[in-house]
Amino acid sequence: MKNQPNILVIGTVDTKSDEIDYLRQCIEQCGGRAIVMDVGVLGRGSFVPDILNAEVAQAAGVTLQQVMASGDENTSMTLMARGATLLATQWHAQRGFDGLLALGGTMGTDLALDVANALPLGCPKVVLSTIAYSHLIPPDRIPPDLIMRLWAGGLYGLNRLCKLALSQAAGAVVGACLATQALDDPRPVVGMTSLGTSALSYMKLLKPALEARGYELAVFHTTGMGGRAFEDLATKGFFVAVMDFSLQELVNHLAGSCVTSGEERLRGAGRAGVPQIVAPGATDMVDYPTWARPPARYVGRAEHAHNRLIASLCIDVEMRREVACAIGERLAQATGPTCLLLPKQGIEGWDRPGEPLHDPEGLAALVDELPRRLSPNTQLVTLDAHINDAAFAEAALAIFDAWVREGMIPPGVCARELAGAA
Repeated sequence: MKNQPNILVIGTVDTKSDEIDYLRQCIEQCGGRAIVMDVGVLGRGSFVPDILNAEVAQAAGVTLQQVMASGDENTSMTLMARGATLLATQWHAQRGFDGLLALGGTMGTDLALDVANALPLGCPKVVLSTIAYSHLIPPDRIPPDLIMRLWAGGLYGLNRLCKLALSQAAGAVVGACLATQALDDPRPVVGMTSLGTSALSYMKLLKPALEARGYELAVFHTTGMGGRAFEDLATKGFFVAVMDFSLQELVNHLAGSCVTSGEERLRGAGRAGVPQIVAPGATDMVDYPTWARPPARYVGRAEHAHNRLIASLCIDVEMRREVACAIGERLAQATGPTCLLLPKQGIEGWDRPGEPLHDPEGLAALVDELPRRLSPNTQLVTLDAHINDAAFAEAALAIFDAWVREGMIPPGVCARELAGAA
């Protein structure tokens, strides 16, 4: 990263001139350079921004006057969000800036989330918002690598609380840019999903095995945002293959839980043609915040409180079959090699005999329904094993190795090549 990172600052200069000007000074004091994009539509501010609001409107295919006359503030800001997103993504691709800092209330945050979601994972993104961490923000609109800070006292004008928030936001984005390191590891990356390391533990066997084959393994925690990051990278072709063994976020989405990664879960790798080995890990339960009310449909069913943040309820047979249908429908869309591993003895650590979520009837329903729901493009491998058994990891490796031999997955980097790269 360069010694003076360029920070794209997005805000409404017409209503937040003093705040944005102060933020610009803070960024410079931290060692960065602020480039201000004005997304306001009410008038002019006290200084001239680097990117005018008229340019933002033009990028959206309209004039600023058309934005102002569009009917209401929601429509106006949606148009400006479209223009800001297009400009930011194009400019970032050209290496025009290193990090993003956007600020605002509900309007500015709404726009900022669009822009932040369009930028690639790894580009530092900070949003200073009066509604940070609010329930107004749906989980599927939060970028997986977003840094968010509450803008306390920031609704109107500068004050000591506002300055504190502005200065810390400036330090966060500049610091993130300066701390970012170039990643030059030549090993191909395999993406994997898991629900912690106790409910699902196959990565303990698969990580050393894949590394010995010359691959780097990235494991994503499937508690909502982890699945979002996994899907984003899979869609963009970052992985040479995926081992998507924890689909619990899909259950949460179908059951209406807030612990979700959205409708796109289990679609990214398939649509991108990335070879995928899939298993129905942890699809026997629905998560909910331990401190909140559980989903009414499952009250009274077996429960496991993992900690004071997250708890799980065992789903019923009907939902097991619904999950099987959703898995089959998503895998049918795949354009690349696809294999489903089906461990008949269990799909997570808490479903073994004697454990709190043991449900033989539910597991039998899943094992019965899944094969019926698979399309011809999906290879099915049924295992008389539990998902945490060594036999499961060995079966996954056997499929992976076969796909490497057949040229569907690029070969790993041998130790000699790694030594040469170093």
